[in-house]
Amino acid sequence: MKWVILGIGIIFEVLGTVCMEKADGFTKLIPSILVFVFYGISLAALVLVLKKMEVSIAYAIWASAGTALIAMIGIIWYHESLSITKVASITLIILGILGLELFD
Repeated sequence: MKWVILGIGIIFEVLGTVCMEKADGFTKLIPSILVFVFYGISLAALVLVLKKMEVSIAYAIWASAGTALIAMIGIIWYHESLSITKVASITLIILGILGLELFD
């Protein structure tokens, strides 16, 4: 169950970040409100996960998975540049997440 809750937290963290871009410096009302709602849900999920998982592992997975997903969304959705360095960096983030859990 902790993985489901952590996954929910990661998804809402990513949604909050996407809304952050859409909020245009908090000049657009709905995306601005959603930034706080989505990050609130995300942090609440993280708080719940910390009852079952070490903070160093949970936060590292939450933050790095969100970073990797946002980088991929930027490439696919916002047509940001794609380079070997960017692909390698995202791969290293994912490997780091796996390493944290598999070799704990």
